[in-house]
Amino acid sequence: MPPQTARPLARQLLLPVVGLLVAGVLANVGFAAWLAARRHSEAIALRQRQVAETLASSRVAFSPAVLNALASLTGNHFVVWGQQSVVQSTLPFAVEPELTRALGGLLGPVFAFDTSLGIVPVAGNRYSVAAVRSTGVRPETVLVLTPTVGYSRALLDAIWPVLAVAAVTLTVLVPLGVHATDRLARRISRIEQHVSQIAAGDFGRTLDDTKSPSGSSDEISRLVVSFNAMSLALARLRDSLAASERQRLLGQLAAGFAHEFRNGLTGARLALDLHRSRCTAASVDTPDESLTVARRQLDIMEEEVHGLLALGSSSEAAHSLVPLDMLLEEVQELVDPRAAHAGVQLTVSTVADGVVLGRRESLRAAVVNLALNAIDAASAVTSNTSQQPAPSHGSVQISAERLRAATGQTMLAVTVEDSGLGPPAELSLSVFDPFVTGKPEGIGIGLALVKMVADEHGGGVSFERTGGRTRFTLTLPEASVAGPESTTEETAQ
Repeated sequence: MPPQTARPLARQLLLPVVGLLVAGVLANVGFAAWLAARRHSEAIALRQRQVAETLASSRVAFSPAVLNALASLTGNHFVVWGQQSVVQSTLPFAVEPELTRALGGLLGPVFAFDTSLGIVPVAGNRYSVAAVRSTGVRPETVLVLTPTVGYSRALLDAIWPVLAVAAVTLTVLVPLGVHATDRLARRISRIEQHVSQIAAGDFGRTLDDTKSPSGSSDEISRLVVSFNAMSLALARLRDSLAASERQRLLGQLAAGFAHEFRNGLTGARLALDLHRSRCTAASVDTPDESLTVARRQLDIMEEEVHGLLALGSSSEAAHSLVPLDMLLEEVQELVDPRAAHAGVQLTVSTVADGVVLGRRESLRAAVVNLALNAIDAASAVTSNTSQQPAPSHGSVQISAERLRAATGQTMLAVTVEDSGLGPPAELSLSVFDPFVTGKPEGIGIGLALVKMVADEHGGGVSFERTGGRTRFTLTLPEASVAGPESTTEETAQ
């Protein structure tokens, strides 16, 4: 397909406007000229008719003196016509032969009287000729010659006001039209450029319509508003699609890792249980406490594996009523060994009768993840003399409280607060995104798991730095204990 020739919008808008103005001027000029010509012709015919009627009813002989007097009064010339020539006239004698030749072809020996005979040229002038038959004592044929020299003057007098107004109108309107169309074209061109940028994938841009008239809201202004809304909506949709894709990949990756880890953990647990049973049989009175610690560490790893499996599973799995105090007790039991080993003081407090509706394993894995991150942050304090992590007497506090949302719904907020340094400042806006981490050895899955669990249960997760401490808050809708359970509790994977 051959490329189309570009036609600027300003030209497309201006040419029709100027063309219509010129066409209107020409139409007015033509109509004025036609009307002036018609009125002038009607005036000549009326004057001839009035003179002819006067001559026809006159009983005075048409002597040269009478004819000259009539000529001076009416502005017409009068010719007394014989059979084939001029008998007498008010015209100069030198033009009478030319008049005879001109009228000889127009008049014959017999012609109709009281009629207009047309226009004849005589001595460089044009005359409208009318014939009349007088009824005086001596009937005579008289020709009334009305000069048409005023015809062009009448046309000019009728046309020049229209031409003057048209010239002034075009002088004023054409520059105004050029300015207005150029202004509109520039505004539309800016929109076209931004639409091209959106088509190229540059979403989120907004356009400020500063070229619009002050205080106006025309179609282009409303188009700019719609364009900005579309651009922002596309940016949000792009971000949502990117986040969904990252979450899908994260779920697939986490599920794959979790299945492999679970197989290894199962073998390690079986071997540990077998070894523990042999040790117990050999020494009943002195059980090996290290086996208990190892078992708890395996429990923590299994909990994290359950969280990874939940991240890759469908959100349509069965939900059940989960008491919050029992959930936090299980979390404390799982993370206590890690806190004791790291030298971190762990405290847990909850609210009475707090119940949420959801998947126990997912919720527990989310809180365990926040708790383990807090323990690691509270214990990872580097000494001034060494860059190696050294145990510190940091603290981690897990608490719960009831909140009233703006919608009126009661929410349960689980807060995990630690004395660590918190995530790096540059990660404050993306800390919950998959594969984003501030730990050198981290892979950025844990907090993404927490956010996914929060979204799945209709809640949210946030973090803040306050008073030198880091606080992560997981909010969940509180369920009614009086209502029936939606489903039975899930079994552990």
